[in-house]
Amino acid sequence: MDKKIIITIARQYGSGGREIGELVAEKLGIALYDRELITEAANRGSLDEKITKLADESAANSLLYTLAMGSNVLGTTMHFGYKMPLNDKLFILQSEVIKEFAKEKSCVIIGRCADYVLRDEEKLLRIFVYGDLDHRQARVAERHPELKSGQIIDVINKTDKRRSSYYNFYTGNKWGKYDNYDIAINSSTLGIEGTAKLICACAVKILEG
Repeated sequence: MDKKIIITIARQYGSGGREIGELVAEKLGIALYDRELITEAANRGSLDEKITKLADESAANSLLYTLAMGSNVLGTTMHFGYKMPLNDKLFILQSEVIKEFAKEKSCVIIGRCADYVLRDEEKLLRIFVYGDLDHRQARVAERHPELKSGQIIDVINKTDKRRSSYYNFYTGNKWGKYDNYDIAINSSTLGIEGTAKLICACAVKILEG
């Protein structure tokens, strides 16, 4: 792909958002970034990667820090030092990595408020993938056969709540709200392959425009 486009994918748990992102990246022949962002951020901040994975996509819990900085800490620098909560350090470092990766080449970025971090990008396609609860339950059950039905619902609700809190905290916007994205897609309607094809078609249209 000669021209550059950045595709960000926010997703409900169990909607297949990551798998869709992988397919989109494969079909368009561009890079995919997800967990790699944690590794790179941890390396840059000399942070323990095992610990940062626990903090990934979780909002900071420091009330004093929140009051001091407001709900949006993007744009701050690391001179706050050791007193800055780990979650905030990780968010700032990941944001720097996301911007650098997006500047280099076309890519698909999964989660981590990338749609907000890259809001000034010229060719940006912001996607939110959701799904019907029964389809999401089935996907989670297939991935985690050890979980009972009630546990699956609990995992779905808690994961979505965590992602929502993270996004809302760091952007000041509302996770899943339609006007924060260019397209919201129900993957239960189109399926994984169909959703990926639709996103690719939209990306090509943007590049042609």
